[in-house]
Amino acid sequence: MYELEDTEAEAALAGDAERGVDVRVILNSSYTRSDNNAAFAYLQAHSVHVHWAGSRYALTHQKTLVIDSSVSVVMTLNWTSRYYDDTRDVAVVDRTPADIAAIQATFNADYDGTAITPPSGADLVWSPTTSLTSLLGLIDGATRSLAIENEEMDSADITDALIAAARRGVNVEICMTNSSSWDSAFSELTDAGVHLRVYSPDAALYIHAKVLVRDPGSSDQEAFAGSQNFSTESLLYNRELGVVIRSGALIGQLESMIQGDYGGAAAWSG
Repeated sequence: MYELEDTEAEAALAGDAERGVDVRVILNSSYTRSDNNAAFAYLQAHSVHVHWAGSRYALTHQKTLVIDSSVSVVMTLNWTSRYYDDTRDVAVVDRTPADIAAIQATFNADYDGTAITPPSGADLVWSPTTSLTSLLGLIDGATRSLAIENEEMDSADITDALIAAARRGVNVEICMTNSSSWDSAFSELTDAGVHLRVYSPDAALYIHAKVLVRDPGSSDQEAFAGSQNFSTESLLYNRELGVVIRSGALIGQLESMIQGDYGGAAAWSG
């Protein structure tokens, strides 16, 4: 977990540990250590095996939970309860055995501080190994539409792929929270015909989700949800995890979510 400040989640983990469940937690140290200090101390005092993430990655930005080797939850959200009411995030419940085994193997290596090339499972997307290639493949494979929410737009490779998609006739719609940090990328995207709508930083909704939906309703529809921002650091240097989704029902839910948010935002005007 990148950031843990939800005291209810902490108490639940502690309760599990105190009744004999083997609870292991990796908390990010770089940048968010001061935010995680209280949770680290609490968990450590309540029989939870908690480690600080090592320095192998710039950030351990992954947000996942695995329960009894039978179900995994891959999240865009941190366990920071103060953001639950006004931040757009999603979590994907994954019961695919190959995915769960891969997530556990990678967790074990990260927990022990050993190197690993994360197994891909059935449909996992890892940073720093496969994120950029996988996301570019999703974008480059679009033939009709792309619907996207992300917190950052700081990867030239991603921006170039979105521009190429728009120029070949794909309807590219992006919904984000506005930031001057992304002005250059936003200008390039809109000049190429990408439809970009944004919320102001003080709006009632903050876009933190990292979600992409490609060609919903088609035979090759796919979606992505995970911890990866569209930044070079996130894709190439952090520990991150996302999942490719092929379920029509889930893709429909994600498309509806993005379209609802997109409809409530304003066109970016530079």
